[in-house]
Amino acid sequence: MNVLLINTNRNRSPMPVLPLGACMVAEATWTAGHDVTFLDLMFEKRPLEVVEKALKRAQPGIVGLSVRNIDNNDMLNPVFFLEEIKELSARIRERTEAPIVLGGSAVPVMPEQLLDFIGADWAVVGEGEKVFPELLQALEGGNEPDTIPGLAWLAEDGFHCNPLAPDTLCRRCRAPDFPRWLDLRAYVRQMATAPLQTKLGCHFCCIYCTYRKVEGGSYRLHDPESTVEAVRRYTSMGFRNIEFVDNVFNSPYPHGFAVCEALARVRHGARLQTYELNPLFVDDGLIRIMERAGFVGVGITVESAAAGVLARLRKGYSVDAVHQAAEVVRRHRLPCIWIFMLGGPGETEQTVQETLNFARTAIRPSDAAFFTTGIRIYPGTELEKIARSQGILNLGPDRMLEPVFYVSPEIRPDWLMETIRSAMGANLNFINGDTFDLPYLPAINRFGSRVGIQPPLWRYTRHIRRGLRILGADA
Repeated sequence: MNVLLINTNRNRSPMPVLPLGACMVAEATWTAGHDVTFLDLMFEKRPLEVVEKALKRAQPGIVGLSVRNIDNNDMLNPVFFLEEIKELSARIRERTEAPIVLGGSAVPVMPEQLLDFIGADWAVVGEGEKVFPELLQALEGGNEPDTIPGLAWLAEDGFHCNPLAPDTLCRRCRAPDFPRWLDLRAYVRQMATAPLQTKLGCHFCCIYCTYRKVEGGSYRLHDPESTVEAVRRYTSMGFRNIEFVDNVFNSPYPHGFAVCEALARVRHGARLQTYELNPLFVDDGLIRIMERAGFVGVGITVESAAAGVLARLRKGYSVDAVHQAAEVVRRHRLPCIWIFMLGGPGETEQTVQETLNFARTAIRPSDAAFFTTGIRIYPGTELEKIARSQGILNLGPDRMLEPVFYVSPEIRPDWLMETIRSAMGANLNFINGDTFDLPYLPAINRFGSRVGIQPPLWRYTRHIRRGLRILGADA
């Protein structure tokens, strides 16, 4: 079958993201014997025209749309990505009778709503590299695909979603052949990093999170030695900057440590990063082995430094763990960005100040603190129930595709935003979503790439903000 796979993600803030999952689906589909055309819209200025040309060339029997995000999760500057994808789907319908299949990390979050809004025929809610080739096999054989695990669709009698196949142990860390599918030079010029996962699944139960819907609640661990092979494969492609995109890199702790040990034993030549460290599992041994493994930057996602808020978010760790993680980081040289999410249940003016005081006093000035305001509400989460019980949310699940946010009723949103902006004014290592929406950020990325500045760019937060202020910019 002729297959056209389209990476619909065009969001380049703060930098473009390589479509890891879509490329793995492309390779699995090609391996299964199909002719695959891969169209990456990331850098296309006229995406509709490019899609029309691809449809004429490929004459596909099926079209797959990879949907990475529903929106940008930013209450300050919300951007809804699906309108553009809906228009894209409509244009495809005008040019071909080929069925349209949705896939990507956004789909398992709200599959029914996405199918209805975009007007697709099927949605893949399981692992695309398994489900999509099975769908093609059924269609080629003239069989109905309604028994394929991990497949969803809308019919006259309503929404159908087949349960996922039982979890199986996934041992290999996969690195797709990006040069086969993408223009890597365009990504490198924007200081993009190559994504890798050392496992799938998450056993944490944070009240707002959708990771368990996307990857499941049990861990499927990749063999640490295969991670080394994947890193080497990336460097052979010309990618030295690699980011581990596990939902929590250091949980389970023994697995994360084993991955770092395997990387520390070889000369892989890569610059490694991860932004999903849980403070509960940050100790001297981990940071030390990460430094030896080749990590050049890490992020610790703490969300809050107030005990009551952490408990309401069900983060699974105490405020003492947050402070202990800060003490560990201060004993080492590994650069760190701290990630906070203000406005959750139980947040008050006092708890906001507790978190800001922690950021001022416990975080090294050379490190960065990133603050988000409000929490995106997704259907089926505990946060949705809380928002409805407090009268904050009255929309039905079918109307929650466009972003809706939770802010604690005990604080005013305008006070919260002004407090963060004031803190940023006094602390040059503080940043928020506004920073990523600076119109000249892509130019900064390109300039940094040309002069040899290496990611992560947030290491230079203080210097960039100071320089922009000297130039008269509001930064």
